[in-house]
Amino acid sequence: MRTIGKKTAKDTVYEDVSRQKRFETLVKAYSSDLYRFAFWLCSNHSIADDLVQETFLRAWKALDKLEDEKKAKSWLITILRRENARRFERKRLDLVDIEDVAVEDHVNLNPEQMLEQQQLHRAILSLEKEYREPLLLQTIGGFKTSEIAKELALNLNTVNTRLFRARDQLRQKLCQHQDFKKSAF
Repeated sequence: MRTIGKKTAKDTVYEDVSRQKRFETLVKAYSSDLYRFAFWLCSNHSIADDLVQETFLRAWKALDKLEDEKKAKSWLITILRRENARRFERKRLDLVDIEDVAVEDHVNLNPEQMLEQQQLHRAILSLEKEYREPLLLQTIGGFKTSEIAKELALNLNTVNTRLFRARDQLRQKLCQHQDFKKSAF
């Protein structure tokens, strides 16, 4: 048996297998959550796929830095957010009016449900980033307020206030739209 430092080649192979299984467990557990969050960030299926793939690539490279498995979801979301930011550093994107963007992935919805989904999506996107981000982390990512506070480096009370204001603003936007719909008929 060949020795590498204090480890044998056999030990190294077992560590690689263990590392791969650990990584596969992360992928199975969090890929759908990461995809949903990525889609909310970019509103494009192929970009969301790319973001998730890049997130897992970076996670694989840095897997040894993950010390607490309980923090894996938060760690992966942080990688995804940073990867999304890198996307804008790399190239300038053509700007598109939000009103012209069609919300995808509504194959099984009737026209009224699709309209409601589009209105909700637009209302969420119209929120300021400081309100939108905690709301998405909670609703799409499933994070607790304490986890959101840690993730965004904010005070817990600040997160609670922003979540309250985000929901309140959404309620107002959606109620205004409902009032407009009622008065139009």
